[in-house]
Amino acid sequence: MSKTTFSGPVASTNGFVLPTYTVATAPSAAGQTGVIIYVSNGLAGAPTVAVSDGTNWKSSAGTTIAAA
Repeated sequence: MSKTTFSGPVASTNGFVLPTYTVATAPSAAGQTGVIIYVSNGLAGAPTVAVSDGTNWKSSAGTTIAAA
C-alpha cells in the first residue's frame, strides 16, 4: 500500500475513496499506524472503516475487525 504525506489539511468536495478489503484480505496492520481502510465485513459481517493502531485494524467503535 503506497503512502502520501500532506503537510496541511486535506479537503475534498467529492469525498474520499478508501482501499476496500475483507477481513481475510486486509493487509497487516503492523507498521501502518494511522492508515485508514474500508473493510466490507469487518464488524461481524457488517462494513466498517478501520484504522491501524500499528498492531490491529480497529473500527471507529474501538473493536478489532473480525468477520462473522
